[in-house]
Amino acid sequence: MEIDNQTWVREFILLGLSSDWCTQVSLFSLFLVTYLMTVLGNCLIVLLIRLDSRLHTPMYFFLTNLSLVDVSYATSIVPQLLAHFLAEHKAIPLQSCAAQLFFSLALGGIEFVLLAVMAYDRYVAVCDPLRYSAIMHGALCARLAITSWVSGSINSLVQTAITFQLPMCTNKFIDHISCELLAVVRMACVDTSSNEVAIMVSSIVLLMIPFCLVLLSYIWIISTILKIQSREGRKKAFHTCASHLTVVSLCYGTTIFTYIQPHSGPSVLQEKLISVFYAIVMPLLNPMIYSLRNKEVKGAWHKLLEKFSGITSKLAT
Repeated sequence: MEIDNQTWVREFILLGLSSDWCTQVSLFSLFLVTYLMTVLGNCLIVLLIRLDSRLHTPMYFFLTNLSLVDVSYATSIVPQLLAHFLAEHKAIPLQSCAAQLFFSLALGGIEFVLLAVMAYDRYVAVCDPLRYSAIMHGALCARLAITSWVSGSINSLVQTAITFQLPMCTNKFIDHISCELLAVVRMACVDTSSNEVAIMVSSIVLLMIPFCLVLLSYIWIISTILKIQSREGRKKAFHTCASHLTVVSLCYGTTIFTYIQPHSGPSVLQEKLISVFYAIVMPLLNPMIYSLRNKEVKGAWHKLLEKFSGITSKLAT
């Protein structure tokens, strides 16, 4: 089919999760509550780290970045998803679709690189604790965080540009909850082999390389922990990494399953569920994991609540 004979679309229709009205209303209520909890939880984590000087360490500096990424990622997808649950015409303009793809893809890439950076931080803390402060100084932490944000953004800019250069013809129905990369590429009426190669390359650069760095870091961490003589020492060292290891396992596993093989990857339904997991579940789980499994964060919460209770009591009297 020649390009001249093609009709270029100006908007897309997102088919979403369900066409049943009652199901959509139920999902709207569930996702709205979850989204509000996500925003509140991540903002409270950022505020807590800001207010408690004991949390002014590299680990919590990177956790602040992770919380900002999580709440931004959820915001790039969920509000539009909520609006479409209650709308009869579930359209999204071409420019809005491109913007959503850019931000969601950028924030996803940033998170993967950031998790690798956090794994390196945990490696230094466990394997070289005496030099931890000297190695993980403020300037290095800032450079690592900037690298995470810049690498994810550049990758997303390239992917978005080459994706929206594809002619979409008359097909405007996207069988997904958002303008997700693979779903948009499938809309094209031309050969998309070059795009799939680009997706594969970016998956290797922003997914597999950080994953291998995380894996290597934890191999060294575990080998160091096993050399610790005291049981209490091993428990303390493992506890230092437990929260991050939980988040890494959840985050990398499903993404590798989705993006490494675009042709033989998951079904459309599986892709939708994975997107819901990353947009709704993961941003909510991260602050909970780092709060419930971390003594320092729980201690900071107690201190903040005691201070708040004291202020409330003084105002009451």
